Amino acid sequence: MSTLANLVEDARREAEAPYAEAGRMMGVCNSCRYCEGYCAAFQAMERRVAFDAPALDYLANLCHHCGACLYACQYAPPHPFAVNIPRALAEVRIASYESHAWPRAFGALYRRQGGLFAWGLAGGLALFFVLAVALAGPRGLWAVPPKAGDFYAIFPHGLMVGIFGAAFGFAVLAMVVSAFRFRRTLGPGGYAALRAGHSAARLDNLHGGGEGCYVKSGIEHAPTSARRLFHHFTFYGFLLCFASTTLATWQHYAMGWPAPYPTTSLVVILGTVGGMGLVAGPAGLLWLRSTRDPALDDPNQSTLDRAFLWLLLLTSFSGLMLLAVRATPAMPLTLAIHLGCVLALFISLPYGKFVHGLYRYLALARHERERREPNPVGFGEP
Repeated sequence: MSTLANLVEDARREAEAPYAEAGRMMGVCNSCRYCEGYCAAFQAMERRVAFDAPALDYLANLCHHCGACLYACQYAPPHPFAVNIPRALAEVRIASYESHAWPRAFGALYRRQGGLFAWGLAGGLALFFVLAVALAGPRGLWAVPPKAGDFYAIFPHGLMVGIFGAAFGFAVLAMVVSAFRFRRTLGPGGYAALRAGHSAARLDNLHGGGEGCYVKSGIEHAPTSARRLFHHFTFYGFLLCFASTTLATWQHYAMGWPAPYPTTSLVVILGTVGGMGLVAGPAGLLWLRSTRDPALDDPNQSTLDRAFLWLLLLTSFSGLMLLAVRATPAMPLTLAIHLGCVLALFISLPYGKFVHGLYRYLALARHERERREPNPVGFGEP
């Protein structure tokens, strides 16, 4: 029993450690306020005199991790205060993913083994679909499809809808519950949803101190707007792909026009342009991460972010390849690999970087409302 109690106590201390350290640093920042104009995180910080776990969850998800405050800080390492806000809030942010996840055990698993989980899931599911086509497919793995792009000749429509509908439905449910938990953590008070949507769509807070996000250039770390650009490619590429899937669903069920669709159709055009954005965006963000100062990052979150970006990149790239080979014998194999990546992406959505978009939007909505309130009501007050 003593061993079990020690394990529980160790887990509790591990969970509380990021909050204690981030709270200490925020106390220093709140006294200095040199970075008050940099981003929403510092503007929200100034409205508080204490930093408990809910307040830090809020601030961590307002932070866009541009790195500007670290390079401007006179108390950054090697100063004894050792203030490193980007890394401290990154550690809190990943802890917030786990604490608000549903089911929480899945969040804990993904936090500790996120990279292995994402790669293993994608590889395992892709192999499953490849074997399914090879062993049980009506025409085998290398058969030329009877009609270009006729995916349902490989996997029946009902089977695909059942598998992917269940996975997507679970992901949506898990993200809704997670977002509701985070919304409750933010406390009572109003939210400026439209203003937050405008800020999120423009990625205003990725301007940092006005110059952009910091990456390595030669031997120096210089600001650049490239990270904001690649984020836009990723975000709007995802929206275009989602629009393509939604339109295809509408055409299939409401208009009685099932796939495959010609390459000149709006479904294919939206999916192609979105897929190109989802290749350029994640590839660019992965490249920038390779040039980023390691002092900015929490290694655990960095692993999760890379796993998510690679999964997005593989999903979009295999989708574009599927379009290119849809009339060739390579179509069944490419389809199986693509479906494995898509299913892995669906399953992992609620536990990694994607859910941060929901948290950030809710945090921005709270912040936009606070900016118009002289005496905000909520956590962190004396």
